[in-house]
Amino acid sequence: MAALRTPETGCPWDLEQDFASIAPYTIEEAYEVADAIARGDLGDLREELGDLLLQVVFHARMAEEQEAFDFADVVEALNEKLVRRHPHVFGNARGLTPHGVKELWERIKSQERAQKAKEPNAHHPQSALAGVPVALPALTRAIKLQAKAGKVGFDWRDPLAVLAKIREEIEEIEIELAHNDREAAKAEVGDLLFAVANLARHLDIDPEAALRGTNRKFERRFAQIERALAERGKSPGEATLAEMDSLWNEAKSAEKAPGEAHKKDSL
Repeated sequence: MAALRTPETGCPWDLEQDFASIAPYTIEEAYEVADAIARGDLGDLREELGDLLLQVVFHARMAEEQEAFDFADVVEALNEKLVRRHPHVFGNARGLTPHGVKELWERIKSQERAQKAKEPNAHHPQSALAGVPVALPALTRAIKLQAKAGKVGFDWRDPLAVLAKIREEIEEIEIELAHNDREAAKAEVGDLLFAVANLARHLDIDPEAALRGTNRKFERRFAQIERALAERGKSPGEATLAEMDSLWNEAKSAEKAPGEAHKKDSL
């Protein structure tokens, strides 16, 4: 990376990059790691982890050029954090349950934030929701905001109450559609997605992972529709919606395991 970033002899593309221009690639590589894991492809995972590591090296090299920190500093800071946040491994806080470890981790993080707030020129967030990055995927950020609000008591305690809120949001969308108010409907759809994310959180489901799974299922079944239509000498554009819907139901039924035909599918 040092060679790639060397003026005159380095790579022209790499040389013109900065933190902001590289950030989208960092996010993309993290998603590709998650995708390889979801597909169970360890060979691909090895490659994608390398690509993600490249992003860390790239950012660290640019910081080194500004004499801010280097890659070794990144690793050292990580080592210190891991030791500090695992006193049940490196210290005397032994015999903790997984739940106890999680509580201890959150307590140590709170102490770290309090310490940072005392540093000169430190930003002093007052909100209980502070510290959730704006650049996170919207569903992930919704979960984190809801979790923070829940820690100060602003939360439902029953998933069924969240489900009732989802029904309420759907009714509000119907009202706005009846009024032909698309902007208001847009806001209500956002509220619905926020409520669905909240339900996922209460059920200990990662909404991003759940949606990725549904996306893969949709792609798989639509591919079956295309194959079935091709056998009839048709393309999707030449088929009727009723015909494609029938083929969709056939693809859905074919995927169901024996003994599960009574279960309803979400799509």
